[in-house]
Amino acid sequence: MKARAWDASTYHTISCPQAEMAQAVLDRLELRGDETVLDAGCGSGRVTAALLERLPQGRVVAVDADVGMVEHTRAALPAERAEVHHQDLAALSLAQPVDAAFSNAVFHWVPDHDALFAALARVLRLGGRLSAQCGGEGNVAGVQAAADAIVAADPALREHFAGWSGPWNFAGPDETAQRLRAAGFTGVQCWLEPWPVNPDDIETYLRTICLGPYLERLPETEHAVFAREVAGRVGGELDYVRLNIVARMPSDPVG
Repeated sequence: MKARAWDASTYHTISCPQAEMAQAVLDRLELRGDETVLDAGCGSGRVTAALLERLPQGRVVAVDADVGMVEHTRAALPAERAEVHHQDLAALSLAQPVDAAFSNAVFHWVPDHDALFAALARVLRLGGRLSAQCGGEGNVAGVQAAADAIVAADPALREHFAGWSGPWNFAGPDETAQRLRAAGFTGVQCWLEPWPVNPDDIETYLRTICLGPYLERLPETEHAVFAREVAGRVGGELDYVRLNIVARMPSDPVG
């Protein structure tokens, strides 16, 4: 899966559900307030700003794979306390290790979770903590079923999706825990949590967040109709399921 292009401004406006999901993930970091914390997939910077508020004597290193998101975050945050980079998380490289890593609604966009967790392990200090949440097994199953059914029913649409394996990597808690331990993490906890989402403007929400990978494969003239048809099939509620992750690096070197 290649990195998709995002509309950072619209995402910033309508990502209230993601901001709400992030609060418990931030709480689980148990920050003192003077740490350097990685925001792994900062998006538009909306949640990064909330993270920075919890670090009055600390700083954030924010990373995202989308240029537009990086530019939006860089413009929104104080440069003296927020360092923002355009990087692929699976190949993450930082000049200095960080005390903790946070991620909200991002990991399901990364195809290779083994490479992702290995990269996070490399940039965390000894004893460094990871608190993350992303789409997990079963996430937006109704959206995907609706979109796939619309594509399957229309030969003109099907030609745009030939050989496509789908847009997401929705992992389960057991496989995720195994991958984290293989990357060197300890104290691993992973669990699924249903989180129904009811957007005020479901068509705009679907176009901006969920359906981007589908729409990128279609002519722009088809975007509005496709999003409207998916919205009509799923109704007003989206069946989000979140994969929660808590882990840390060992306090002592191994070996």
